[in-house]
Amino acid sequence: MVALPTPPPPTTIQGGTISTLHPDILQTHILTLLDGPTLAATACASSELHALSTEEKLWQKICTSTWPSINDPIVRSIIPTFPSGHRSFFSDSYPLLHHNHHSSSFPTTSTECFVSAVDIYYKKVPIFSKVETTETLSDWFKSSPFRLDLLEPKEFVQTWIQSQQSEKELSVEQLEENITLSWILIDPKGRRAMNLSSERPVSVQRHWLTGEVVVKFSIIMAGDGGEKEYVECGVMVCCGEKEGGEVEVREVSMVMEDMEGKNLTGKDGLVILQEAMERGERRKGKGGEEGKGRYEEFVERKKERKERMKKLEKALDMACIATGIAVFVSFWTFILFR
Repeated sequence: MVALPTPPPPTTIQGGTISTLHPDILQTHILTLLDGPTLAATACASSELHALSTEEKLWQKICTSTWPSINDPIVRSIIPTFPSGHRSFFSDSYPLLHHNHHSSSFPTTSTECFVSAVDIYYKKVPIFSKVETTETLSDWFKSSPFRLDLLEPKEFVQTWIQSQQSEKELSVEQLEENITLSWILIDPKGRRAMNLSSERPVSVQRHWLTGEVVVKFSIIMAGDGGEKEYVECGVMVCCGEKEGGEVEVREVSMVMEDMEGKNLTGKDGLVILQEAMERGERRKGKGGEEGKGRYEEFVERKKERKERMKKLEKALDMACIATGIAVFVSFWTFILFR
């Protein structure tokens, strides 16, 4: 028989266990200092700590401090409908989303709309927050390319970021090292949410014509086979610099593309998003590094698929040429030797 490990002794505080502390002291002076993952782990330590750590006000404070956008009245009215309120919302939205397997038997339901709660940070300080509602029932949405835009074409948001004085233009490295993003997609009817962001950029490039810096975030999800074996949900953040060095956010948009780089329609994108929201696995991990690794793997698969398609097309072309030559020779053989 294998000996079971001896459990660690209970946490002690000046000769007593932590359970000897008054609940008000724990809840007011200790638990309020914890972040979401630490508070969730604390809830598993004992039944007493579980009861204190699941208090709705604690999770509300954590959620609103993590994502300023959810202070919007639209989101504030949705979160209380979740099974455990802000705790359920945090559990859905904080970890990195993994959805690698598509199920053909997944029952899709018609949701009236999705709500996007988006926050952009620079050095962990919010510089952009917005909530946008997207209706999903119209024929226009279902047949058009899936695309969500948070800013109008000539709209921009002024930030407090200053470009580096040593650079004549906004530095690519400056944004790559410091900018992060959270895009929470909420299904009010299903009372679920998920974060469609790699947290840190997967690529940062300067636009060759405008000189603006385009920051890309991406998450890879399972598609429904074929060219949609895997689907990329990509978020583009376009930043520009005005006179004086102040940085502006000029575009924040989301698109969904298959492995051939084609935009998904609203109908196809909706099916994949609904399945990812319901069946996607939420994992703790290094969101920035892991998200970029998954994106690079997706890009490599796209290249391999493109090469296979080129070889297949070349083989088909050769087969067509051979068939044409055979028909031509057969025709003239019949004419000359009949």
